[in-house]
This record gives sequence, structure tokens and C-alpha cells, in this order.
Amino acid sequence: MLRSPGLILAAVIMASVALVAGLVQLQKPDTTAHDNPRAAMATPAAHTSHETFYTGKSLTTGPEVTAACIECHAQAAQDFMHTAHWTWAGDHAERDGQSVAIGKKNLLNNFCISVESNWAACTTCHAGYGWRDENFDFAEATNIDCLVCHDQSGQYRKQGGTGGMPAADVDLLEAAKSVARPSRVNCGTCHFSGGGGDAVKHGDLDGTMVHPTADIDVHMGRYDLQCVDCHRTTKHEIAGRSMSVSISNTRRATCVDCHAQTPHPDQRLNAHTTAIACQTCHIPEMAVRAPTKMTWDWSKAGEDRPEADPHEYLKIKGEFTYESNAAPEYYWYDGHAERYLKGDEIEPKLVTQINRPLGDATDPAAKIWPFKVHRGKQVYDTNTNKFLVPKTAGEGGYWTDFDWDQALRLGSEKSGLDYSGEYGFAATEMFWPLSHMVAPANQALQCADCHGAAGRMDFEALGYKGDPMQRGARRQQGVLRQGNEGAR
Repeated sequence: MLRSPGLILAAVIMASVALVAGLVQLQKPDTTAHDNPRAAMATPAAHTSHETFYTGKSLTTGPEVTAACIECHAQAAQDFMHTAHWTWAGDHAERDGQSVAIGKKNLLNNFCISVESNWAACTTCHAGYGWRDENFDFAEATNIDCLVCHDQSGQYRKQGGTGGMPAADVDLLEAAKSVARPSRVNCGTCHFSGGGGDAVKHGDLDGTMVHPTADIDVHMGRYDLQCVDCHRTTKHEIAGRSMSVSISNTRRATCVDCHAQTPHPDQRLNAHTTAIACQTCHIPEMAVRAPTKMTWDWSKAGEDRPEADPHEYLKIKGEFTYESNAAPEYYWYDGHAERYLKGDEIEPKLVTQINRPLGDATDPAAKIWPFKVHRGKQVYDTNTNKFLVPKTAGEGGYWTDFDWDQALRLGSEKSGLDYSGEYGFAATEMFWPLSHMVAPANQALQCADCHGAAGRMDFEALGYKGDPMQRGARRQQGVLRQGNEGAR
């Protein structure tokens, strides 16, 4: 972590703040500043024990459990079937003149690439039972898996490769009796292990957050907040947007849901909040304990190499690098993204940004955000210049036979993409905005961490004419588009 190299630099920086025209003047702390996040916290509904609800019942399958649930919770089931956790779709995008629902079910990424043709494996993380192929019945309420979100028995789990069915050794009756408000364990079952393992995808979500210390995440570690305290729910629709599968800026969970827009007693800090996301200062490092995957080169898969460290090489997946306690990258972000869609052409010699964050220094709605950027190399058709969907899991999949041509033919049959028989590998980037692993206040970034010659911010790359501490904010530098007098 970059820190101030000494008192002399600190004195120079503070003097610069006071002298440069257009910057906020040094002020005494504002004793009227108000930030009371606990007052904004929702009060959870009172819990009703289900211990005696299943007397005389024999629950031997997941759908039997759900059938028992919806005897009382029929409307909840109908509500849930309209959510992205069920449909794996949410936003709409234009494709060939038509509006198409997009989401996890049909988008590509640069980790395991695609759900299509790999349903039985990927849907281990679907809140449903039996999604093994494209014919899954989304209208059947008993296909909902209530337990994956509500079980508190500690022994419920899904069996990999079965389309989300419960493992054979799970006591379903005990699980049904235990149901309650979702805990971090419930959410983390999928969200901590996306991409095939703990800490792989997000950079700010991993298994250390089940029982975190305050320095891993101050909200969860010091105050024992659960995910659903911030990701609040209306009719089973959980607030929050993953930029990996969403391009819109609706139903987000934000800091200002609980905190004030200007929460600091020092107005110099509050002046940053129109251009700097809270996360930028308060998440100084990502992957605080467990390392997160930073690169994935699929072109190296299939080689008969030693597999001494699964963080470096696996024959079925290729070559990787991981990092922990790493500084994020910083980009302007207005809450929207430009998304690569299945069937889009690429320029193979250039890096394809799968979900580029939108916004720049001229945009009053944009703020500088911290990101994990995952860099990959994945398979594409060298004749059509389109990324392809390989079948990786199951019979005929690459992980079984190590045959790219076969895997691509099988994958194309399910994805609808044309495959010419010729393939190569092209570079990609995928952006993951960080909102978890919030550090305690005394570990937030300080002035010299971002400003000055040793600062982590490349202000010119971000669109400034120079360091704002020396040249003034966006408005003073003349880069901010007019129309929002509150932005800096």
C-alpha cells in the first residue's frame, strides 16, 4: 500500500490545498455533519420457527420441500419466478432489431465462458432444481430451491453436475425445519465461489467473509451485517447489480442507502464525493486475505504440465495468475456498461473489453471507482471473428476429452453460433467494480496515497489535465461537461 513518505511531503500537500485557486479551502470540522447509518437500517421481519411445521411429513426430494413451502408461500414463489436469481436474465439489449433479454444465461465472460451447453455444471449455483439443458421449465414452482437461500441447518448443499439438485446425504427435513432469513453463508454459497472456486471472480467476495474480522470488511466483521441488510428485498427481488451480467443502473445497493452523501465532518473530504465513489477511498485493497484470479489463459489448456499449484496451471483450464491484498485499478463509472454480446465481431489483435464501464471525466454523473480487472485469453472463430462457446463440462466436453474442435462444435449447437472449424485465442478484459471488503475508517486512503508523484491515481489517464491537488477539480480544469453545478 502506498503511504505518505514523510512529514515534509504531507506539509507540502496541505499547503498546496490551501493555496491553489479553485480548490476547497481549509475549514474547521463541520460539527453539524450528520451520518447515522443505523437509523437507515431496515428492521427484519420477525422470524417464525418452522420446527413444528413438518410433523408427519417425509421430505425426500428438493421439489417435495418446495411443494411444502408453497402451501403457505404461494405468492412468494410467484414473485421469485420474476427475479433475476430465477431467470438469470434482467436487462434487455437490441439484437437484429429486436429486444432480447440478457443475463447470466446467455452472456459470455472470460472465466468459464458460458452457461450454454454447460447447464448441468453451472446451475449448481442456480436457485432451482434440475436445470440440465435448454428445456428447463421456469414456470414450474416446485423447481424453485428455497433451501439454498433459507437453510440454516448447516448441512444443505447441492451436488455438482446435477443441475442444482441436493446432494444425496442432505437431510432435507432438517433443512426445511431450519429455514430463516438468509445469512452470509447462504449468499456466499454461490457468490463467494463464482468462477469455479473460492475468491476466483469478484476480488471483494470470498470465504473469509463468512466470519470476517473488521480489517477484512468493517460492516460484516465489526457490526456483523448480513448481505441482505444492504441488499434489501422487495417481493424476492434483491437490490444490487452485478456489472458482469447487467448493463443498467437500476435497483442498485449503494452506500447512500444508509450513509449521508456528505458523511465526513471535514468538508475537504466531502468535496470529493461528487467525483470519487465512496469505495475508492474505503476499499484501498482487494482480495485482502484469499488471492483472487487476475489472469486466465485458455490457450495453454490441454498441455501435459505439472499441476503443482492450482493457482498457476490446470490442464482442464489453462494458465492463471492470482493476487492478494492488491491495489484496484481506477476508472470513471456512471453505473452503466457497454457489453459484448454473443455474436458480436471482434478485432482479434486488440483487447476486447467484455463489459466496459461507461463514463469519463466530462460526465457529471460519473465517479472514479475501484475495479478488479480480469484479463483473459479465450477461444474465437478465426473466420467469423466471433467469440465461441465451448462445451466444457460433461460428456464430450473439453474437460473430459481435451478436444477443442469437438467442444466448440457441441457448444455451437447449443449457443446458436456458427463455427467454421477454425479457431484461435484472443485477449479480453472484464471489469468488476468493488463494493465489499470495506476497510475501517483509519485504513482508508489518505491524501498522499492518490495525489503527488507517488500517488496511485494516474490523473491524466483519467482525463484530468493534471493532479487536482495542483490544478483544481474537473470544473476548474475545464474538463467537466456543463449542466450539473453540484459536480466537481
